Amino acid sequence: MTLTVLNVAYPLAPVGLNAVGGAEQVLSALDRALVRQGHRSIVVACEGSSTAGILVETPAETGALDETAKSRAQRAHRAAIAAARARWPVDVVHLHGIDFDAYLPDDGPTLVTLHLPLAWYPQEVLRPARDDLWLHAVSDAQQNTAPAGSRLIPPIPNGVDVNALNDPRSRRNFALVLSRICPEKGIHLAIDAAKRAGVPLAIGGQLYPYQTHVQYFADEVEPRLDRRRRFLGPLGFSAKRRLLNSARCLVVPSLAAETSSLVAMEALACGTPVVAFPNGALPNIVEHGKTGFLVNDIDEMAIAIDAAGDLDNETCRAEARDRFSLDRMVSAYMEVYRALAELGASRAASRAAR
Repeated sequence: MTLTVLNVAYPLAPVGLNAVGGAEQVLSALDRALVRQGHRSIVVACEGSSTAGILVETPAETGALDETAKSRAQRAHRAAIAAARARWPVDVVHLHGIDFDAYLPDDGPTLVTLHLPLAWYPQEVLRPARDDLWLHAVSDAQQNTAPAGSRLIPPIPNGVDVNALNDPRSRRNFALVLSRICPEKGIHLAIDAAKRAGVPLAIGGQLYPYQTHVQYFADEVEPRLDRRRRFLGPLGFSAKRRLLNSARCLVVPSLAAETSSLVAMEALACGTPVVAFPNGALPNIVEHGKTGFLVNDIDEMAIAIDAAGDLDNETCRAEARDRFSLDRMVSAYMEVYRALAELGASRAASRAAR
């Protein structure tokens, strides 16, 4: 069965191999997999995106990302989705943005991946009335936070390309943070912990022009930077792989309930231990004392950064190979795509026979 799948990105973040966010990375992986398997992949995403399949591009918002910009981007997405569905025989629409309900098609087999904490979504969208609309979480930990009455299919766990990430290098004495720059990611705490540990820290990440994000960077991150704690800005895939393979550890100081933490999986795929607060799904990714350390405060984080160099890199790689396979993730999505496409075809045939 040859599929035509329309993946829809969050309107304000570009997708591609060098995408920063987890949702954008998952979408890009599915786009490449669909093309590789001989299916038609269509992606609605903002300007600056790159895809393996057909890109239906919407204008990029270049100024402040306020409510006006968001509304404008959502309108452009609605128009682009309608145009794509009118032009191609789309079997399944797959939405990835937290604001998916703002441009949700009215009908047709539709899948929504909930990449962010479920509490961040309007609770009514977790109880879809349509019988051709399916929502799912990306981990058991996230699924377990679903409010009563939610209608979610079983989780589809995220995965990473272990083979593409693994690029063994000599380890260097620095810790690494890879993250969006925003308050809930707790980057200032990682800087404080690295200082206490006496270890250099490299910070890679995208600072989007949301007012709260820019203010956080100016107030909490920038004043803490020094010669040994540096902000590198957004990193492409090659730079990210190089740093992950040479760092003594990855630090994940997130204060939010991480739904999956692709970056923690990527670090383990590179043989790099993870030091993290035990929020959300992170306790299911990091095995304390074996592939990293789960810590409760800055003092424990500093001790763990120092101790991470004693953990075995090959153990981390083996854990990633066994548990965080990209192929497994892709196969699960393909099964859902086929099931939804068959459901849509069956209903279309029933309508035609009436």
